[in-house]
Amino acid sequence: MLNSKVDSFLHYCQVSNFSDKSIESLSARLKEFKEFISSCSIESLQEITYQHLLRFVADFGSASVHIKKARVWALQQFFHFLKLEGLIDVNSAKDLPYPKIEKTVPQYLRIDEYNQILHYFSAKADSLVGLRNLIIIMILGFLGLRISSVISLNMDDVDVVCGLLRVVEKGGRKRALILPGILCTCLRQYLGALGQRQGALFLSKRNRRISARTLQDIFHQAACDRGIEKHLHAHLFRHTAATHLNKVAGTDITQDVLGHDWRKNTERYTHLNPDQYAVYMKKHPYMDL
Repeated sequence: MLNSKVDSFLHYCQVSNFSDKSIESLSARLKEFKEFISSCSIESLQEITYQHLLRFVADFGSASVHIKKARVWALQQFFHFLKLEGLIDVNSAKDLPYPKIEKTVPQYLRIDEYNQILHYFSAKADSLVGLRNLIIIMILGFLGLRISSVISLNMDDVDVVCGLLRVVEKGGRKRALILPGILCTCLRQYLGALGQRQGALFLSKRNRRISARTLQDIFHQAACDRGIEKHLHAHLFRHTAATHLNKVAGTDITQDVLGHDWRKNTERYTHLNPDQYAVYMKKHPYMDL
């Protein structure tokens, strides 16, 4: 019953310029929805009720809260499409509530922890691969780029003369970031060693664009070699960049560097720092009573 409708909807998403990641998520969630509808012995769209949708979101399979949130979004988009096509009269998914996601304080690396990682990669920067890894660690920790943005960097995105890095963010949005002097120095040396002016900036040993899996292996090896207990991943470096930048620059500049459209997204990263809290408490007028 739903197969042709879902196929038509996904085609609609493609021509409507939905991102590849969004289409992939919609496809996965609607595949689950088709399985759920089959288990309910429903034979027509008109038989699908609001209660069915609630049950699918909350109870079908062992889904995390993030998957449940993605299900709500997928159903709202799909049923909106069905209404546009005149296949249903009412978008019964429109008022589905999003599950509440408990807020957690993001983990980040302290200055001494990040310096420890920088020293580890600096010691291995006597080869092209080692220099590549050091630059990636600095870009992640200094500028807080997403791993997808780092992977998609090309050689002509780097301007070491002006000290600028052109970045493609989520949704294909492009912007320029100012490079710290140390990064310009390392990138100048790296580009000189590559001897090329076009193509991917960061290459694997097979001379292909580096992958997220390769980067994760690099982080894991560094954590094991240095005895770091925290799980090193790209978003941990993003949290680190946001946390330490916010200390000296404030939320507005941090928002610009991270490339967030909404301030509330930045505020998830720029949480209250323990050292700032300690300084405040020392100045509290009743601390000495």
